[in-house]
Amino acid sequence: MTESLPFKDGLLAAIPNLRAFAISLCGTADKADDLVQETLVRAWDKQASFQPGTNLRAWLFTILRNEFYSQMRKRGREVSDADGALTVAMATHPEQAGKLDMQDFQVALAQLPDDQREAIILIGATGLSYEEASEVCGCAVGTVKSRVSRARTRLSEILGITDSSDYGPDGVSTHVMNRPLVGNAA
Repeated sequence: MTESLPFKDGLLAAIPNLRAFAISLCGTADKADDLVQETLVRAWDKQASFQPGTNLRAWLFTILRNEFYSQMRKRGREVSDADGALTVAMATHPEQAGKLDMQDFQVALAQLPDDQREAIILIGATGLSYEEASEVCGCAVGTVKSRVSRARTRLSEILGITDSSDYGPDGVSTHVMNRPLVGNAA
């Protein structure tokens, strides 16, 4: 390529060599063609920064090489998920409602009498059996069962829970989380 060729002609003349270099980097012609195209677009966009009289081919090869490594770094951070399976597995319900529900529960739990609060925490939170809880509390198993039952009833009253649909994710969140992804509908 001679220095007298205008910028556009220089770009066009370099395409075969850029393509050969891109194929050696990418391994496939289609990816190489995309890389060459991106290189030419970037070069055209930045032509004002090219110094006439310097080596245009070297400048273009530098752009191509830098673009290739940028794409490789970007791909290293991306996860391939064509069928959406990873996306579905990673989807979670919004946390805000759960945090607010937990705050409400803590306030309600604090309103229980000490013996009921102790019994429901031993059974519900720590996972002790009724027999183990009765040993901890120093009372009969039936007494622990009664305290837990009264604590559950009182918590339901304080929190306004009438059935199982009153807690957990709301219907809209559940529907959104359980619907198939577009293109994966059965």
